[in-house]
Amino acid sequence: MKKNETNPEQINSRAFLKTVAKVAAPIAAQGLIASSLNLIDNLMVGNLGELPLNAVGVSVQVFMVFWMLNFGFVSGAATYISQFYGVRDYKNIRRTVGFTLTVVFCFGVIFFLVATIFPRAILHIFTDFPEVIDAGAVYVRTGAPCFLLVPIIQCFTVALRATQQTHLPLIASVTALCSNTILNYILIYGKLGVPALGIQGAALATVLARCIEACILLYIIFVRKNIISGRLSEFFSYSKDLARRVVKNSIPTTINEVAWSLGTAMYIAAFARISITAGAAVQACNTVNGLFVLAAFSIGDAILILVGQKLGEGETELAYAMAKKLEILACIVGVLMGILMLIFSRPILGLFDFTEEGLKSAWYIMVVYGTTLGMDVYSGTLIAGTLRCGGDTRFPMFTELATI
Repeated sequence: MKKNETNPEQINSRAFLKTVAKVAAPIAAQGLIASSLNLIDNLMVGNLGELPLNAVGVSVQVFMVFWMLNFGFVSGAATYISQFYGVRDYKNIRRTVGFTLTVVFCFGVIFFLVATIFPRAILHIFTDFPEVIDAGAVYVRTGAPCFLLVPIIQCFTVALRATQQTHLPLIASVTALCSNTILNYILIYGKLGVPALGIQGAALATVLARCIEACILLYIIFVRKNIISGRLSEFFSYSKDLARRVVKNSIPTTINEVAWSLGTAMYIAAFARISITAGAAVQACNTVNGLFVLAAFSIGDAILILVGQKLGEGETELAYAMAKKLEILACIVGVLMGILMLIFSRPILGLFDFTEEGLKSAWYIMVVYGTTLGMDVYSGTLIAGTLRCGGDTRFPMFTELATI
């Protein structure tokens, strides 16, 4: 055995589980906090009635599709960042981040212009109710600056995670999300002398929170001189070969995530076209579902980071053994989260200002979500973690395209 190789049996040790916890716990905490505050945001909007909740739920789909478009491309790049970190090649880490930021920021400019100029046309895809479109158009246009901020946030968050600094984006996320909740309270209801802006206030609060998050990440990396920090010229000195490799790996993941998000958005559109109550019910359920799903999917991120690093170091046997162990752990966590979802979803749904019909529909949806969560987590971690960190992005793409 070579000196830098590690015995696969070591994955049975407590040290390995501590390493997994060290990587996954901050990501899980970040997801849980984000979901909790999203729940609070939805409760605030929900207190305005089922129409505003439905309008925000439909409008958010535009931002979700954009988020997943970025996530797909950035995930493809994360494979290389993780592997470059395995051999401590910081120059190529910066170049990969710079190229990725260039691409996703271009996506952001396109979405920003479309959302600013044609918000109603976008919302017509999701609903036929004029009152929902009128309210949602205000939300989309006000929230459009997020399309310019999210690329910065996602690129540097993934770079920090792939270099096993998961606690740093957690700090930025927690600060921003707490700010979002406070700003929501002030701007939606008109507190501290500010006029009540309703749905527009919710969108404005999100923009300000994203701005805070981006500023914190840039401060952590460039002012505090993080290991991925460097001159701007280094970030944008990527070669055609590196760009080609990143694009080749990222195209399948991007298609994968965009198809998934569009499919999910079409589910939302289907509910929104049934009735305002049905649209509000599925929006509330997706928010509650996020409380449990994002925490469970942190294991997928841990697979991408830890296994990708070992592949970069050339320890393929250990990487394979680690991936198997983590997939088993993901299944267990997914089933447990599904049980917790079924236990707590009814009291959480009771906090929304639903009609009796809306509450009944929401509970049925949550039963489906809870009983299938274990399978969702298994397939999700396999696709977004194990297969991607090994460079296989085509098979997951075809699998999800077929099922969508």
